[in-house]
Amino acid sequence: MKIRSTTDQDLDVFLGTLHAAFGRFPETPAEDGSGVWWSATELNRSLLAVAADGRPVGTASAYSFELTLPGQVITPVSGVSNVGVLPTHRRQGVLTAMMRHQLAELRARGEVLSVLLASEALIYGRFGYGPATYTGRLTVPRHQAALAAPRAGGADTGSVEVLRRAECGEILEEVYDRYRRTRPGALSRPHRWWTLGAGQPPIAPAPRYIAVHRDADGVPDGYASYSLDGDTLTVDETIAVDDAVSTALARFALEHDLITRVVFKHFPSEHPLRWQLADFNAAQVGNSTDWLWVRLLDVPRALTSRGWFSDGELVLDVDDPFLGEHGRYLLAVRDGKAECVPTDREPDLSLDVRDLGAVYLGGTTPSTLVRAGHIRAHRPDAAALADALFRAERPPHCLHWF
Repeated sequence: MKIRSTTDQDLDVFLGTLHAAFGRFPETPAEDGSGVWWSATELNRSLLAVAADGRPVGTASAYSFELTLPGQVITPVSGVSNVGVLPTHRRQGVLTAMMRHQLAELRARGEVLSVLLASEALIYGRFGYGPATYTGRLTVPRHQAALAAPRAGGADTGSVEVLRRAECGEILEEVYDRYRRTRPGALSRPHRWWTLGAGQPPIAPAPRYIAVHRDADGVPDGYASYSLDGDTLTVDETIAVDDAVSTALARFALEHDLITRVVFKHFPSEHPLRWQLADFNAAQVGNSTDWLWVRLLDVPRALTSRGWFSDGELVLDVDDPFLGEHGRYLLAVRDGKAECVPTDREPDLSLDVRDLGAVYLGGTTPSTLVRAGHIRAHRPDAAALADALFRAERPPHCLHWF
């Protein structure tokens, strides 16, 4: 078996192999090739695993994104996706070979981080990825949807307008881009994704209504993409530049007529809506799951790339069993900046690179992984110091599907 890069001429073979791996048939794109989830695939960043007899048996690719790190630092990342192996060739080392080849390519490009959405949580930890953001779903019965008056005062001075998805593509793109630059864990949505309708609503051209929020000057600063199915209103995603806009869009959905419940998908755990409801127990939280997984490709560069919100020093003993690497680093943080250099000092924490990926964006506390038995703390206060150092200005959240 060999792993090779693909070209534009490999599109049909790549898609045929990918879909066969998942037992599906490709959708029919529009004449210009748009309107399907795979239309933004970057064939110059894709791989085919080819058996000895010349048959393609596996696929993997990477998308070119930007990721917002704590401190509103924007960095390029590779979004690993389209990973599949034919059922006839599973458990024969094909996936491992592709992942090893891909990581080598990403490092050769000078990248420091790789991210993915894990179809199965058991698969990607062994390749060094750790769950770094989480998402859930909030369901609110319409008859219990009343919002309490804010005790601290304040009122939204903007307005909400209902548009069809096809009428406001530029607004969605612009508002999302403003939002993702301020939210740790958020990924960019390149212009070609919007143009091609690649992904899930509201990027995809599926029929949706869009509640667009505008500020007092008429500038769009938020939106909610939604659809009605029977008596249920489902919000695909809510994008807002601040909490007041988010509240206004939630109020719009909750006050919609002729429905019995509202479902908010991709709901961040720290969202204030449950506290804003007159009946705190009206909201039902469910479908809590991992979302964005992170892998560090260069530990020192990754740790010095993000912003920091506490001062301190930690010695991290990092093991990377998949790549057969091991390093011990002194992480020293002062005034929001970090230095990370090799050291011979005794470690404060010993951890796997997957655990470092999980805590990197601030969405998982190191002390949680210490308690879980994954990170070893070598002194009593090491976990608490690591919690303080690795926190973000707000919990990371990722909405983008790829």
